[in-house]
Amino acid sequence: MAQELRCEVVVNSDQVQATDRQVFQEMQNAISEVMNNTRWTNDTYQNDERIRCKLFITLRAMPRIGFFEANAQIISSRPTYGTGYETTVLSFVDTKFTFEYNQAQPLQFAPNTYTSPLTALLSFYAYSIIGMDNDSFARLGGAGAFTEANNILNLVNSSGGGFGGWTSTDDTRNRYWLLNNLQDPQFEPFRAALYIYHRQGLDLMASDPEKARQNILEALRGIQRVGQLRPGAAAIRSFFEAKSTELANAFNTATPAQKQQAYELLTQIDPTNRPKYDGLLQR
Repeated sequence: MAQELRCEVVVNSDQVQATDRQVFQEMQNAISEVMNNTRWTNDTYQNDERIRCKLFITLRAMPRIGFFEANAQIISSRPTYGTGYETTVLSFVDTKFTFEYNQAQPLQFAPNTYTSPLTALLSFYAYSIIGMDNDSFARLGGAGAFTEANNILNLVNSSGGGFGGWTSTDDTRNRYWLLNNLQDPQFEPFRAALYIYHRQGLDLMASDPEKARQNILEALRGIQRVGQLRPGAAAIRSFFEAKSTELANAFNTATPAQKQQAYELLTQIDPTNRPKYDGLLQR
């Protein structure tokens, strides 16, 4: 029975000096083993249904042997119905991906147990990836996975074993706030928009592009409502980091009225990427 994830793991150690560089390859292999060979849920996945994801870890420093400070980029995607196109569902950069790694101690996930900072990070993002993917296929479908991610967060904080990014005080764009957003009742319109955008928007684009774009506009209005309540929220920023180019392309051949609606919504919710959207009024 296939596991949930098909995860490509890359550990970049160029910034770290070490006499034994084999440790970095072993680290990469161990992380890949956890992500790809752990069964995270009781759901049944066929091999071709596994969620495609990538985990890029850039080691910044090794203050002492076995202790690493890193940045990590977590990306997951899913196919769109009737096309060969893969859409990014989650794109998140974690600048506090700090952990310990000892080659002699194998990484192993144990439910409801805090085993190590690295295992906690990996399992947190595994459940976040699964939750976001489930939200894209069913309205609020990721609730169970987000609960598991929250259990991990609570285990880390109760153990005192985390090195940053697990609490509300670190910054507003860390993993704590990403999960907080996804579990906040105020964000239900955002999570409902994930379903509308993917299942009723992108998945419909091949067969009925006019209806698909109308549904994407509906999804954007839901995100707009949440953005007005919680400007700069981590989940919303993550969404547009993943989707800004895709959104501009989706309305590239839309009717003038749809282009205008899309432009007004996008530049209001996502002013950072306004240059990408300006082209909608020039075509």
